[in-house]
Amino acid sequence: MSTLGVDLVEEILALKKKRNAVILAHNYQVKEIQEVADFVGDSLGLSIQASNTTADVIAFCGVHFMSETAKILNPSKKVILPDLDAGCSLSDSCPAEALEAFLNKNTDKNYYVIAYINCSAGVKALSDVICTSGNAVRIVKRAPEGRNILFVPDQNLGQWVMEQTGREMELWKGSCYVHVEFTRQSIQKIREEYPHAPVVAHPECTAAVRLLADEVCSTERMIGYCKNHSGEAFIIVTESGMLHRLRREMPDKTFIPGPTDVCACADCRFMKRNTLQKLRDALFSLEPAIELPEQIRARAEIPMRRMLEWSA
Repeated sequence: MSTLGVDLVEEILALKKKRNAVILAHNYQVKEIQEVADFVGDSLGLSIQASNTTADVIAFCGVHFMSETAKILNPSKKVILPDLDAGCSLSDSCPAEALEAFLNKNTDKNYYVIAYINCSAGVKALSDVICTSGNAVRIVKRAPEGRNILFVPDQNLGQWVMEQTGREMELWKGSCYVHVEFTRQSIQKIREEYPHAPVVAHPECTAAVRLLADEVCSTERMIGYCKNHSGEAFIIVTESGMLHRLRREMPDKTFIPGPTDVCACADCRFMKRNTLQKLRDALFSLEPAIELPEQIRARAEIPMRRMLEWSA
């Protein structure tokens, strides 16, 4: 790390202490942020940490919907996001207004709405329960029988959950732009290059890619799978930030980025908007801060708490 980077880390740690802040970072963040964070994890793990923290300030290094989730669970705390433009193509694919209009048009369906956590606070407020890729199967299994399930917004995750549970669901036509860049051709090619390396893919990938995988799981479960597997090398089919955490926790193993048709690995342009400098600035100014209308926040907290209860 450069001298400037070292200085930034020292400033961040000093500001964190001064603000009584906790730094939460998603597995897809750049390595410099992962290394300064108090907790690095997937959406479920971060939600649990946000729910349990005693800090006054939550510095959320992820994307916008994640910092909203922290605010939903901690209305009295200051929640800051280093870059307010760190959005999410998946969340954007299901605007709250569109979901509300759809539900109003189809009241006869009596939908039970299960929302993947990768959605806005407005969508969460319209939902019955939230899920993550790590607990989606468990959540869907607990959904009440006799209700039509509407799964939003990720159709690929929803399709995978249907395969795992046998539950019929209607799927919102949303997707993550990063995970759909992986193709059957690109994964077949890397498998030919590394024939003995298991392919570990995220369920947001398309069915064609999931069929080629040895394991389909959330980012957090990728850690356990690779630790417990006897293999020495793994092909990781998800956003590139995950590679740093895997290599950091298992330096004796080799992790190969799953390529797309256009590049050797997949970067999320939204996740990568957060930098050490922006984190330092956010801790200094306590801006940008996440604010939510209380009516929306309170409604969204109900399905979030239900998810945490069902995941305990």
